Amino acid sequence: MIRFATIGSGVIVDSFLRGASHDPRFVFRAVYSRTPERAADFAARYGVGTTFTSLQALAACPHVDAVYIASPNAFHAPQAIMLMEHGKHVLCEKPLAHSLAEGKAMVRAARANRVVLMEAMKTTLMPNFTQVRNALTRIGTVRRYFAQFCQYSSRYERFKEGEICNAFRAGLGNGSLRDLGVYGLAPLVYLFGLPQRLQASGTLLSTGVDGQGSLVLTYPAMEAVVMFSKISDSFLPSEIQGENGRIVIAKLSTMSRPSLELRDGTTEDLSVPVMEDDMYYELKEFIDTIEDRREESAVNTHRMSLDVLNLIDKAGKIIQSK
Repeated sequence: MIRFATIGSGVIVDSFLRGASHDPRFVFRAVYSRTPERAADFAARYGVGTTFTSLQALAACPHVDAVYIASPNAFHAPQAIMLMEHGKHVLCEKPLAHSLAEGKAMVRAARANRVVLMEAMKTTLMPNFTQVRNALTRIGTVRRYFAQFCQYSSRYERFKEGEICNAFRAGLGNGSLRDLGVYGLAPLVYLFGLPQRLQASGTLLSTGVDGQGSLVLTYPAMEAVVMFSKISDSFLPSEIQGENGRIVIAKLSTMSRPSLELRDGTTEDLSVPVMEDDMYYELKEFIDTIEDRREESAVNTHRMSLDVLNLIDKAGKIIQSK
């Protein structure tokens, strides 16, 4: 049994807890929030008796083994490092950190304290991603990777009316690149590694936060295009295009309905049954890693998370400079 605390009270935490409820090894023990009212409200919804408003107190609690962090990106590193220095395992929402430098500091803390640190990037851990990876050889030489996650933010209307919520507030490490672009970058890095060249463009909002953007990443034999937006919608599928055919993914963030379409007319549904509460897969990988006494996940490795942060850092600087 792994006793968990959570940091954050947004809908992503609700989704995580629904997924975690399917793993009998998960025990929800405590809630952290900056205000006692929010901590108490969230804990009451799940019947949790222990709340914290002090990160130091949570870190020192002997009844918590691991912490799921879903705070704004700028808080990931300081929170995770303090917890790991007190022997807590950390499952941290994507992206792992606000910057590559902070991500490296988190990895150093995990290794120094012999605890598991894993980025909660569910896409690369889902059964359908394995299906996509295994089908790559069937489409021949890969020439293009196209990934998009454009989803109009539920908070954007309030932003346009003058209310600045965290999703569009400067200084929290948010924005479309980090919140949505990471979904296109993580599978790309996992499957193909780092590119030789990166180009980026984007649209900055009045707060300086990027509302949308596009990346073009050049590899020796292929090109990757990653699009992301919090101020417009797109229902285009994502694709991996090869000389013999293509793999189509209906929705990238959930890796839903992947299919194989070959130039000879062959089509094949690559989908396998997937649990509806799909954050279960990241929780399972995290607990498996702890129980197997491994230093890190074999899939969502430290190297993969840092490589993604490297690309985010470079792209973010380009977008902010324009």
